Parts: sequence; C-alpha cells; structure tokens
Amino acid sequence: MLRTILSITGKPGLFKIVSQGKNMLFIEDLVTKKRTPAHSRDKIISLGDIAMYTVAEEVPLGEVLDKVYAFAEGKEMDVKTLIENKELRSTFEQILPEFDQDRVYDNDIKKLYTWYNILINAGYTKFTEEETADEEAPAEEV
Repeated sequence: MLRTILSITGKPGLFKIVSQGKNMLFIEDLVTKKRTPAHSRDKIISLGDIAMYTVAEEVPLGEVLDKVYAFAEGKEMDVKTLIENKELRSTFEQILPEFDQDRVYDNDIKKLYTWYNILINAGYTKFTEEETADEEAPAEEV
C-alpha cells in the first residue's frame, strides 16, 4: 500500500499514484484530491522505500506507522501540542523505544506524525502488507 503513496520534495502533503505517462506520473493529493503531473525532474520518494533508524537496524516506515496507529488508537496525533510541550521525542520513544537518538531528528518525527495524520484522514488504517499464504509457504519441489 505504501508503495503507491509518494512524498515529493517541494510539494507539501502526500500523493497517490493515479497513472503513469512518458517521463511523468499522474498523482492525486490525498487531502485535496486534486490531480497533477509529477515530472521526472521532481524528487519523488515512495513511502514504501523509507525506513527509520533504530539502534540495531532500520525499521520500514509501514511498521512504524502501524505502531503509531496502535499508540494513538486510530486517532490523529496532535502535532502542534507535542511541539509546544516539547514532547515529540518522548512520545516517539514510547512508540519506538529502540530508535536511534542521534540519527532521528525532531523534524523526522514531526514529518512522521504529519504523514500519519494525512493517511488516517485519507482512510488508511493498515500500513504494512500482509503476506498471503502462498507467499509464506515455500514452493514444493517435484
């Protein structure tokens, strides 16, 4: 699911891939539902390719978003209040205790919560794809 959701440098918000053209993608803003082209010169990143640093390894963004969803009980995160009360890090530490304190910045956490709110408001509640039974079972050799 997160593979079709994009972040584009210089454009606020998140976008969903609608179609593909020559040297461009046709995208839809998750908030306004406005469709526009994204050209090959734009820096486009799929949320499925993003991971958060932890002490041991990198955790895919989908898993982190699932943990935020469980922590917030499916409700929006109040980012402004967390910033005002200087609770961004302490809240994130409750969600992902093993995150790397040196490599994860406050802006990263703020962006994570903002993206989470956009996705929740767009109707997304599951952020990791579950493997089907066919994918889990190894193929039998004959």
